[in-house]
Amino acid sequence: MGTRPKEEDSPQTADSQQDHMAVGWGGKIEEQYRKIKEHAETYPYVWGSYILVYGGFGLWLTYRWRKLRRTEDRVRGLQERLRKLVEAEQSTNSVIAKEQSTNSSSVIYKAPPSADKESK
Repeated sequence: MGTRPKEEDSPQTADSQQDHMAVGWGGKIEEQYRKIKEHAETYPYVWGSYILVYGGFGLWLTYRWRKLRRTEDRVRGLQERLRKLVEAEQSTNSVIAKEQSTNSSSVIYKAPPSADKESK
């Protein structure tokens, strides 16, 4: 009983032989590349529009990414400057506070003149 398909009679013999040859990763990649190449040669305007749209989208993403990186770098620089300014201010405030504490212990506190004495 002839239930088996005859491979010799089928027109897709070349395709099935190529599929058997494309067993490994390299063969599969080559087969996919061949299919894409044939499609691109058949429909060049479709592939041109793909390149235009996705290439433009890629360029826009690259532009935004670089702008974000530059902004982050600028913010980091400003934060570093601010941190240094705060440290310098705190160090000068601590020095001034120490000087005032040493001066206030040697100077006797005098009460301000009252307003009654000045008005007479």
